[in-house]
Formats: sequence, C-alpha cells, structure tokens
Amino acid sequence: MNPYGLARRRTTRGAGGCVAIICAVTACAPDAGEDASGSGAGEAADGAIVIRADRILDGRGEVFTGREVVVRGGRIEAIAEAGSTRGAVVYDLPGATLLPGLIDTHVHLGWHFDAETGRLHGAESTDTAEDEILYAAENAWNMLVSGVTTVQSVGGPEDVPLRDAIARGSLPGPRVLTSIEPITAGTGGPDEIRARVDALAQAGADVIKIFGSASIRVGGAPTLSQEQLDAACGQAREHGLRAVVHAHGPESAQRSARAGCRQIEHGALLDRETLDLLSERRLFFDPHIHLIFENYFANQERYLGIGNYTEEGFRQMREAVPTALDVFREALQVEGLEIVFGTDAVAGAHGRNWAELAYRVREGGQDPMAAIVSATSVAAEAIELGESVGTLAAGFEADVIAVAGNPLADIGALEHVVLVMRGGVVYRHRPM
Repeated sequence: MNPYGLARRRTTRGAGGCVAIICAVTACAPDAGEDASGSGAGEAADGAIVIRADRILDGRGEVFTGREVVVRGGRIEAIAEAGSTRGAVVYDLPGATLLPGLIDTHVHLGWHFDAETGRLHGAESTDTAEDEILYAAENAWNMLVSGVTTVQSVGGPEDVPLRDAIARGSLPGPRVLTSIEPITAGTGGPDEIRARVDALAQAGADVIKIFGSASIRVGGAPTLSQEQLDAACGQAREHGLRAVVHAHGPESAQRSARAGCRQIEHGALLDRETLDLLSERRLFFDPHIHLIFENYFANQERYLGIGNYTEEGFRQMREAVPTALDVFREALQVEGLEIVFGTDAVAGAHGRNWAELAYRVREGGQDPMAAIVSATSVAAEAIELGESVGTLAAGFEADVIAVAGNPLADIGALEHVVLVMRGGVVYRHRPM
C-alpha cells in the first residue's frame, strides 16, 4: 500500500441548498420499490442481512460456493456456510454471482447533456449551480444501480457537495473521491503549480488530477515539463494525496513516472519501454479503450463543434481505437504492471461502466477473473481504500453486488445486476 492516506474531507459552505433540492427530487431513498422481499434497506431484529447466491467472487481471485455473505452494521461480518445464519433478512439469489461493488477510478460526475439543447454542457449553457449538482446526482445514481459502488471523479466543483451528501447518507450514490479541478499547463510554472495543489488540498480534494499531455483529439503531445510534473506530484505527496496524470504518449508518462506520480490515465500511445517503466516504478495504469470511444461516436452530434470536438478530433479518436487496444494487450504482458479499472465516463456513459470490462475481456484478451479483480481489490488499492472496500471478507465495508449468471463464463453477466448494496444498504433488488 502507498503510505499516503486518504485526504480529510470537508463540506463546502453554501452547498446545503443544493443538497436539499436533490433530496426533494430523489426522496433520498434506496431502490425499495424493486425489493420484492419488502425489506428494502431494513434489517432484522438482530441487525443481520444475509445474501446467498450460486457463487461468490471475493475480489482477490477466489471463488466460493455453498457460502453466504453475512452483513451487520454496514460491514461484512462473515462469509459463512450457506444456511447457517438465523434470524436475518435474507436475499436468496439462485443463479446469481456475488462480487464486490465495482470501483471506477476515472469518471466525470458532472458531465451531462443539457436538457434544453441535448448537447454537451459547455460555457454557453444556462444551467445554475443547483442544476449542475442535480445532473451529477443523476449520473451518480445511474452508476450505483449499475453496480459501481465507488468512483473517483476527476472532476469538478459540483463533486464536493455531492460527495459529502452521499457520505452523510443524505443521498443515494457511490462513494465519491474527487480532484475538484485539474492541474494544467495554464496553471503556470512549478511555484504556481505547488500553490494550486495547496489550494486544492485545502478545498478538500481527495486526489490531484494533472494534465500531462494534450487530448488524443489533438495528438496527445506532452504539455508539462519534468519540473512542472515534479512540482505537482511532489506537492501532492506533501499533503498525503495521490496524483493521477492524463498522459497519452511515452514522454508524458515517463516524466510522470520519474516525478513519482501514482497513476497514468489513458496511455493510448504508450510503448513497451514505457509500460515496463510504469511497472518498475510501481505506478497503476488506467487505460480507457472502449466505453469512452463508443460513447463519443454514438453521441457525436451532441459533442461536435464544442472545444476540440471537431471533425478532425473525431477522426483522430477513430484512428486511436486499434492503437489503444494494442497498448492494452501489450500491457497485459508486462510483469507486475497493475492495470486498474477506469472508464472516463462522460456525458452519455454513466451507468454503462461495465461495458469497458466486457470489451477488455472479449477484445483485449484479459482473463475474466483478472478483469474483475482490476475493478475491485486492485482498484481499491489504487485509490488507497484497499483495507476497507474492493473485497468480500470479514471486516470490509458491505459493498456487495449480485449479477445474473456467471461473469467468469460470460463477462456480459456484469450488465445484469440484480442486487446492489453499498455500506450495508440495499439500493436495488430485482429478483431473478
């Protein structure tokens, strides 16, 4: 584990009004209407909840049969022999598989299509701050009920009140970590970058997001010098924060590795030498090889003409698809390289996060168990929550999902979520 702990969280002043609006819309309630047992998120008299299914994947590579997950007080109490727990609320799911809630280490909670225009939210949008938080809350809900129980949003200011409301239990949603805003070339030189990291830490950021390269739509060239990256990642460490770097090409990723950053995002143009360096320096690699492209192409008209979403930009993205897939396949061959699950979910993609894992298995050649582990225990380690989430074992937070079928035999089973529990609260239960 990295020695730097999760940053302390603070509630942004003035967010209460926004949170109240969200609560009025969502009723701040679990998905109890889908719970045929009538138990909703409640517990039996002794406080125990039991979940039974055909098999349990613990998130670390083990498979259990003939067992049940026992939950009490929001945590997993035991993985017990099936039928051995008495006096509990029981969710019996024959034909299903239990696994830890998925952890997506790269989403954009606030990205949305405006209701009036149907196009990507941008500078010309007329949304209020309250509107933006409502959109983010909708995205959070869509990901939660699809089986994603923790997200790292990289990020926008609207993440902060939403994160804190979810943490208080005022709103349903996945556990949220946020960078609030990124470090970019426009932030300035090393001194300005250090000052900006200080400000983000003071504002309650959980992670520092750094743009070390340009977008793939304009070629992905490096945008920060070694000195700037040293400053950004070094100052993040001073605050006990991780630094994740948007880096498409070898030079930007290598500079990030030398700077002691924590995780490389995208990496669509990386070569074997760079992948080996990431492994040697113990960085996590978070490739995005499918959902981001598929979503952009499906919604091209809703993005086109905004910023660098040009015809040329879309052409460059289409050219990058096979390259990114080849990089992922090469990364699978690098000994010791920790590949984590991230999707870069933007407007249009929230709630379809599972499709990235399915593509990694079906097209990328990743072993199904390895793909699931990358989205559970490995992702938890990457965000420094490996001792509390990402694993089904006694003492861990009760983030448990059930899918119809066996994802080890057909990774597409991840699409068919029949139960979602986060922190011991059931938000979705759809009997099979």
